[in-house]
Amino acid sequence: MLQIDGIAMRFKEKQVITNASLTLQPGEVAHISGANGSGKSTLFKIIVGLLVPTAGSVVKGDADVFGALIENPGFFEFETLARNLKFLAELRGTYNLPWVKELSQILRLDLDNKDKMGKFSVGMRQKAGIIQAVMEDQSIILLDEPTRGLDEPSLAGFSDLIAKLADQGKSVLIASHDIIPSVQYQRMYLLEDGLLVASNEN
Repeated sequence: MLQIDGIAMRFKEKQVITNASLTLQPGEVAHISGANGSGKSTLFKIIVGLLVPTAGSVVKGDADVFGALIENPGFFEFETLARNLKFLAELRGTYNLPWVKELSQILRLDLDNKDKMGKFSVGMRQKAGIIQAVMEDQSIILLDEPTRGLDEPSLAGFSDLIAKLADQGKSVLIASHDIIPSVQYQRMYLLEDGLLVASNEN
């Protein structure tokens, strides 16, 4: 479970987030919409501990582990996709190759591609970022503009993956300026003028 309460963030003279609160249960998928620069990425960085908020708190379950794609995913540019994913997985645990292969198939990404990551398109890098965010059985998954650069078949695969993760009891929080119609959300929010409010959009 993820619970954020009264998060506020100020950078010098700029108040980026005034008040953000939400609760996300296991198996729930939530969406945060907002214009570019509204503070979505900043909120995600606070949730995973990359930034310390001016006020408020973030609480997760004792056994919960974050997986996150925030802004532009970083990789070793002169290594292949497979070598990048294997290295990242082995930093914290065991490399689950069958699961990584399944994720690659769902997102229509060739795990055996011998090109270096530096040659990957924006969409291909986003797919790789999504895979690294979920490949270690992470229980709370944050995806920041995950469908940037994805084509229609890949969007369908992404929607299938989100449904699969929810069925596995994962908590998924997606932030994007556009709503992805094919994803089934249980909660929807709008981040605007520093305030996170429930949205009625479907």
